[in-house]
Amino acid sequence: MIQEELGTSAPQDIGEVDISKLAGFDGLVVGAPTWNTGADEGRSGTAWDDVLNSISGLRLSGKHVAVYGLGDSIGYGDYYCDAMEEIYRHFEKAGAKMIGHWPTDGYQHAESKAILENGKFCGLALDQDNEDDLTEERVKAWAKQLKSEGL
Repeated sequence: MIQEELGTSAPQDIGEVDISKLAGFDGLVVGAPTWNTGADEGRSGTAWDDVLNSISGLRLSGKHVAVYGLGDSIGYGDYYCDAMEEIYRHFEKAGAKMIGHWPTDGYQHAESKAILENGKFCGLALDQDNEDDLTEERVKAWAKQLKSEGL
């Protein structure tokens, strides 16, 4: 749905991507679920956990990067989309221009490490288990926002 709204190239599993080539893109939209709830690192439970340190070492200055996360705001409401924050911080360390911060209004979670100091999520948070009726509207609005931010 995000790909369709942005009109971007086909999504790729991060485990199949040559990380050193990320700097060759003008911009990136990246996302992951949160499986390892309560963990301090390795929170996605996916191939992202294996590549984050490599991403921190890249030179991505000026590259627009937007992050989205998938989570369960009720069943795991204390850890909602925590992996999104972990991915965000590693791209930020690499010098990327982080875009796509998203309001927390209308969400049901209790806590999330993905909420920035400004009170917004560091990217788009999606919950297909409990808020699937809001996904399409959120994706469309987020894609519009990303385009206005230069992606």
